[in-house]
Amino acid sequence: MIDLVRVKQEDEAILHNLIQFYIYEFTVFQDIKLEENGSFVPFDLKRYWSEPDLHAYFMIYNGELAGFAMVESGDPNVILEFFIMRKFYRRGFGKIAAFKLFDQFPGKWSITQVEKNEPARNFWRKVIGDYTSGNYIETFDDFNRSIQEFNTGLKVK
Repeated sequence: MIDLVRVKQEDEAILHNLIQFYIYEFTVFQDIKLEENGSFVPFDLKRYWSEPDLHAYFMIYNGELAGFAMVESGDPNVILEFFIMRKFYRRGFGKIAAFKLFDQFPGKWSITQVEKNEPARNFWRKVIGDYTSGNYIETFDDFNRSIQEFNTGLKVK
């Protein structure tokens, strides 16, 4: 079973390390360049330690880091970043983690994927479809990003 563990400020460096893998995988979909030091520009995580609507979680499987999720709670709740280490693909961990997030932050949700990230689009369509029994709306913005919107309060029990 995959567990979600809230990232503490003292574990910020660990989250930064995982984010480097996330950005690396994202380079397939967007033109992101390495810095001169051989790493990607780090995310600014300071707000996660001071703003109550920003939440970062490690995904843990049998004591091992398996990924992370970053959420902005509100109206709607938003998945800002979501990452599973490749070695944990196709085991249902992403779906379990997403369901736990949806349950933890009830209400409206909006999840966006960049135009070229078809694997993420397919993942979120399947996960949200399973969670809501297909009760979600998908739209596309001016950048051809897909956006799925749904309400956990409408989940079929």
